[in-house]
Amino acid sequence: MHGGRAFRTGRDRPANYTSGTIRPEPTPTEHDRARSQEQPVATPSSRPRTSRWLRSLAGPSSLSRPGRPRATGIAGPLLAFAVTTTAFCWAWVARGTFPFGDTGRAINDQANQYVPFHRALWDLAHGQAAGDLLFTWRGGFGQQFLSDYYTYLGNPLSWLAVLVPRQHVDLAVFVVTPLTMGLAAAVMTVYLGRLVPGPWWQRGVLGATYGLCGWALSDASYIPMWLWGLVALPMLGIAVEWCLERRRWPAATLLVALSWAGNFYTAMMATMAACVLLLVRLVVLDLTGRQRLLALGRAASAALTGILLNLPLLLPSFLSSGAAQPTRAASFDPVRLEIFLSGMLPATHLWGGRPRLYIASLGLILAGTFVLNTAIARRTRLVWTVAIVLVAASFQFPPTQFVWHGLAVPNGNPYREAFVFSGMLVIVAWMSLAHRPRPLHLAVVAGLLVAATYVLRHTNDFGGATWYAVLGGGAVSLLALLLLAHSGRHRLLLPLAAVLMVAVVLGESALAALNADVRRAREGWASPAVTSNESITRHTGAVRSVDGWPAYRTDSGAPQTSYNDALALRAEGPQYYSSYLPAATFEALEPLGYGYKNDGRTFFGADDPVLDAIFAIGARVRPDASGPGWHADRFPAPPLVTLRPSTPFTSPAPADSVYARQENVLGASVHEVPPVTRTGDTWTARCTAGTEAFWYSPDTTGTLRTATGTLPLEARMTGVLPLGPVPASGEVRATVETTAPAAPSVPAHPIGCLDRRALDQRIAELKATGATHVEADGHTLKATFPAGSTGIAVVATTAAPGWRCSLPTTPFHGLLATRLPTGTTTLTCTYTPRGLLPGLAAGGAALLTLLTVSTVALRRRRTTDRPGAATTAPAGSQDAADLRSVH
Repeated sequence: MHGGRAFRTGRDRPANYTSGTIRPEPTPTEHDRARSQEQPVATPSSRPRTSRWLRSLAGPSSLSRPGRPRATGIAGPLLAFAVTTTAFCWAWVARGTFPFGDTGRAINDQANQYVPFHRALWDLAHGQAAGDLLFTWRGGFGQQFLSDYYTYLGNPLSWLAVLVPRQHVDLAVFVVTPLTMGLAAAVMTVYLGRLVPGPWWQRGVLGATYGLCGWALSDASYIPMWLWGLVALPMLGIAVEWCLERRRWPAATLLVALSWAGNFYTAMMATMAACVLLLVRLVVLDLTGRQRLLALGRAASAALTGILLNLPLLLPSFLSSGAAQPTRAASFDPVRLEIFLSGMLPATHLWGGRPRLYIASLGLILAGTFVLNTAIARRTRLVWTVAIVLVAASFQFPPTQFVWHGLAVPNGNPYREAFVFSGMLVIVAWMSLAHRPRPLHLAVVAGLLVAATYVLRHTNDFGGATWYAVLGGGAVSLLALLLLAHSGRHRLLLPLAAVLMVAVVLGESALAALNADVRRAREGWASPAVTSNESITRHTGAVRSVDGWPAYRTDSGAPQTSYNDALALRAEGPQYYSSYLPAATFEALEPLGYGYKNDGRTFFGADDPVLDAIFAIGARVRPDASGPGWHADRFPAPPLVTLRPSTPFTSPAPADSVYARQENVLGASVHEVPPVTRTGDTWTARCTAGTEAFWYSPDTTGTLRTATGTLPLEARMTGVLPLGPVPASGEVRATVETTAPAAPSVPAHPIGCLDRRALDQRIAELKATGATHVEADGHTLKATFPAGSTGIAVVATTAAPGWRCSLPTTPFHGLLATRLPTGTTTLTCTYTPRGLLPGLAAGGAALLTLLTVSTVALRRRRTTDRPGAATTAPAGSQDAADLRSVH
């Protein structure tokens, strides 16, 4: 890119370039002296008669001074950022997606997890959270929050959500996606420049193809924390280059730490990809054995120190994952070869968990010419090509897939590491572009792309958008590259080529993003959900109108807007969805009649007064009978910490019924559990008139028809259901309607009738003997009891790992409980995530190491820069420029 050329051919390599040999450059003083003797002084008459912007398109001038800041240094990343964000947002506009239309933007977990967790982050930042960074009382009757923060809120851009009004947090979450993709494109642009120098705008365009790769548009566009892995890959690539140059170890360490701070899942994949990049560079570069060992040592130490800096987040999350409710083991079945290859075609979105491996046609054509480009050393082409093929093959081989995903097979799309392949394609595409691929090679590869599309056109669920991208985008890309190839002789072709390259990536990627949204929405799980409207605003207002925490809990009620309504609406009910929901919580809540999903990692509410009494719920929000409004009901509730007799209560109800299990925890008999008579699909029982009937059949799917109406039965998702008051006749009749060929599965005692007077009496007893004052500050709870209290103090939260109390804990039906000795009037319990303290110790040691190395390096630099000091460059500095030109 010297002398104003758009490309550099093999004949135009720098003087120190060989096929793989690093030659030491002259010292900076000698180099500057040589340049001053060789280059003529620029005078008005000797300057080229080209405009400044045209010269900037061609690349840095050979007259540029080393180290002098140039506007083009930031122009390339800005271009990549602008193209990426614009293309993605254009797809929003074209589809009429919120905020550019009425179509919901939130998809699946984006509505159920990410938006609610970002609203919780907003509450935390504004001092309105019921809890702190370690623990939250909003959801699951109190759960850890640190692991959820690291997993769902780790993307640093997620903090943008705290800068907007709370009602617009969902919009901020949606904006995080294009911003993160744009940042990834910008960082990739910087990384490409470190590998091979070249015009800023060409790097920017190819950086955009990385930010708009198939994985980002199809798989991660609604998962903001995954997208940080897209940023992490080029950041780690830059760290690899610094380690090869034997400089900036502290900065390389910080890049590793920043990569792992965002999301450990995709950071792990990006780190494995960085290992591949490091190995490739070590093989390609002609280094001595000692130089290779030094580079490996620096890279390993930077990686270890950077990861240890995140151990206060990483270790608790790892231990929380181990204590979480287990899910059914997934299996990996590689897709057929034609499906795998179809995933490499631009704008392709196949049904289900198929690989999305593509980049835009411009990048694919350039990547295809890499192996043919003789201006690049043979060994370089061979090593990079083999590395890319092996990486792609590893996606199809179960043992290596297992490794890519951290020794676990994920539920859902198993090709979550696909961005690694796309990133490597962009790298070789840039290396080829920087070395002027021949027009014939460009045409051949473009023809092969069309031929491959034709061969794969019968692949199941092949879409028409692929043809538009291949034929339209491919043709424009080829035209732009051919114009660029001839721009050395016809300078006016250069801006035209630049415009075409930017336009084709922009247009084709917007089409790919739109196609991914439309085709993904065909699948039931991906139906867009609404995350803000008038009903949700009124729902939130109704919840806040009866807030009484910690004197009592408020349940946000049903129907739920999301699986994490307690977080989203500032309630304290059981509604909670997280990959870290403890097995201890599941084992405590499931027997009591709460509905659940996702193998027990999602819990729903239940409109049951007995459960309300057990968990200190004193307010419930319900929808208005007509209209979009919501209203709140207040009722008596025991305190958050109650006192029970030392002798356990045993319910007289049938032991296998949910009503007996509830009474064992409540400590009183409040139900009638009558025998039932079954006639066909109708169950009949007799209860005392005036009591309230309830139904529980967790294995039934269909409709429950009673005298008062119909209720949906959704198997384990449906908890205890209220049937209404028992009529004067005392007969309770319920019919199960199901479309299943087999008879409905109903337990032996599905019906229970609640005696309200007995329940009110029990609530009054618990209030009289329970804590007189409860404080719940952050992750600490403190309860005060009347003088002379004794028995078992029960906290209305589950005994999840991490709780420590001022008194020894004791088992109590899965709830947190301690024995209260005579004379004890206070109880303090504190939640500390397991692994936090060791993680802080290791993170502190890593931070100390980083600061020590940084201080030593800074003092050495000051000593070197002192007047009269030796000007010998530090070890490895002479190779720095060479490493960027030997590729």
